[in-house]
Amino acid sequence: MAAPSSGLSCEDFAEFQELLRVMRTIDDRIVHELNTTVPTASFAGQVDASQTCKELYQSLTEAHESRERIIKNCIAQTSNVVKTLQEERKKSLDDIVLLKKLRKEQTKLKLMQSELNVEEVVNDRSWKVFNERCRTHYKPPKSQ
Repeated sequence: MAAPSSGLSCEDFAEFQELLRVMRTIDDRIVHELNTTVPTASFAGQVDASQTCKELYQSLTEAHESRERIIKNCIAQTSNVVKTLQEERKKSLDDIVLLKKLRKEQTKLKLMQSELNVEEVVNDRSWKVFNERCRTHYKPPKSQ
């Protein structure tokens, strides 16, 4: 579920959000996946639930790490742009175009930082559902 990070452009926030939305489909569909892949008690003998939960755990972990890496990368890039614009602004205080560009980049930075909070909520929800359905079938490594 990892997205191609090489083609990622942090300049367009709408594109950035769309990429995250697409990458979050695994979290949006986790309940469905758990209901269709993890058997109830009556069907427990027909499917290897521990293997299914392990694979789902790995998919979730990879997706979460990938999205977090992309978000933090874009935050770092945008922070550098903001710092550069702030330094330029100190040199020319009367440049209105530069001020507008700086404000635009600062707003974009705040929006990207808020995406990190959204990511935390999405991840928490996914792990909660995962733990509810898979806790008896698969015990993840202690890192989670």
